[in-house]
Amino acid sequence: MKRRTCANVNGSRQQRRSGLPAGFAPKPRKVRAVDLFCGIGGLTNGLHSAGVAVGAGYDIDPSCRYAYEANNDSAFVQADIRDLRFGDIAPHYANADVSVLAGCAPCQPFSAHTRRSKQSGEDCSLLLEFARLVAEGRPEIVSIENVPGLARHEAFAEFTDTLDSLGYHMDYGVLSCEDYGVPQTRRRLVLLASLLGEIRLPAAAKGRPTVADFINGQPRIEAGETHPQDRAHASMPLSPLNLRRIRQSKPGGSWKDWADDLVNPCHRATHYPAPYGRMRWDAPAPTITTQFCYYSTGRFGHPEQDRAISVREGARLQTFPEDYDLIEGDEPYLICNLARHIGNAVPVNLAVAILPGSEQEHGGIIKHGAK
Repeated sequence: MKRRTCANVNGSRQQRRSGLPAGFAPKPRKVRAVDLFCGIGGLTNGLHSAGVAVGAGYDIDPSCRYAYEANNDSAFVQADIRDLRFGDIAPHYANADVSVLAGCAPCQPFSAHTRRSKQSGEDCSLLLEFARLVAEGRPEIVSIENVPGLARHEAFAEFTDTLDSLGYHMDYGVLSCEDYGVPQTRRRLVLLASLLGEIRLPAAAKGRPTVADFINGQPRIEAGETHPQDRAHASMPLSPLNLRRIRQSKPGGSWKDWADDLVNPCHRATHYPAPYGRMRWDAPAPTITTQFCYYSTGRFGHPEQDRAISVREGARLQTFPEDYDLIEGDEPYLICNLARHIGNAVPVNLAVAILPGSEQEHGGIIKHGAK
């Protein structure tokens, strides 16, 4: 009770300093966002959950349309960002007090999982196209999310220089997703920028989510099987050799747990123990990549069942809702294509944290326009 009284007193003092009458509540501002490189909607879904309306998501890949529109009250627009002008997306901000332009440019050129890497040129062009749209329209809030390696590239420096020249306040850094409700060791570069005042990255939340928190309780299936009540709960088949290997794999272990006749020379030559590994129930998963459906490409083995994790389990570890609809009706699909969409997505819980976190940190800029 004393804490509540103290908070009210502090609030009244703040209102007196600002010239506002006691008990005055600023009118919430209408916020609308546009999601560039939206994919199947991880960022959009998180923003919706955080109370930010998303007018549309833009992506060049038409195969993302069904999942995006089936799960989000937003339009999917198939387009190449290089062909867009800010005037094309401006109608999605109609009647908004605050416009948000958010997105995650394709990250493969900057990823630790990609061998080729360039510091300038075509690989960086999509981020620079994002900067061009910002310069054309000057949305009040800008947010990007990408792999940590992007921060070392000239394109990122050019991007931040553009924002600085336009008068944006900025904060950016590499966040550990497990600090924001995502059960992965995934690390992401996040940038927030505002024309409304100072802006800061969200503070880390308490607690450390685990694999068990998100996929324990999924129905049991075998390798190569699809659950009859959820077509997305499907796993890739295993060869007889890999079936023997996974049966000898321990949660959190590696190929070093196998009998000698199961180990190839290439396994001993690598310094990476994760391929052909099992996840642990009581720890975060590794980064969910676009190839999480394959047992051989990382520690993507189920903690106790003899298979790689399913599409549904990969989506849950990316914190998509349990009922996120990924497959249209009885349409045929490839597990590897769904895994690509899921691995490329912004984790939903990270998206939830980004804008509400910054809003709390800098005094509610987005909702109330406070400076």
